[in-house]
Amino acid sequence: MIVIERSDPKEPQATALLQASHALMQSLFPPEDNSFLSVEELCAEDVCFYTARKGTQVLATGALVVKTGYGEIKSMFVDPNARGQGVGDAILRALHDVAREKGLGSLKLETGNSLHAALRLYARHGFTPCGPFGDYIANDSSIFMTKTL
Repeated sequence: MIVIERSDPKEPQATALLQASHALMQSLFPPEDNSFLSVEELCAEDVCFYTARKGTQVLATGALVVKTGYGEIKSMFVDPNARGQGVGDAILRALHDVAREKGLGSLKLETGNSLHAALRLYARHGFTPCGPFGDYIANDSSIFMTKTL
């Protein structure tokens, strides 16, 4: 059974997954196009950080950054060995529920154009393409998506 729970990004297994995600993004995209949050930034008051686990093994991370009127999905990463098991779906549903509980009107996200599995996941959950939002600037690597709640 997959358990989704509010977590500390500094927990060793969560940090290891975040570091793997950061390394992947750095290998795929130019530095100026990477907009991931550091472990420290994920500890901020406006961030709701979650992990997905089976037993004691953390399999995925995801965060909701509460903005004015919307929530931004950040730090979605599933351990490569756990992909295809519904873990990404479970954590994204949980973040969606948290956004609704907080009364947010929409969810937004930025992801990389070569992250095809992530793009399919977001589309399955009703996200559609949009333009840059917040402090983002359009670039060759980013895809911006939104979903009304």
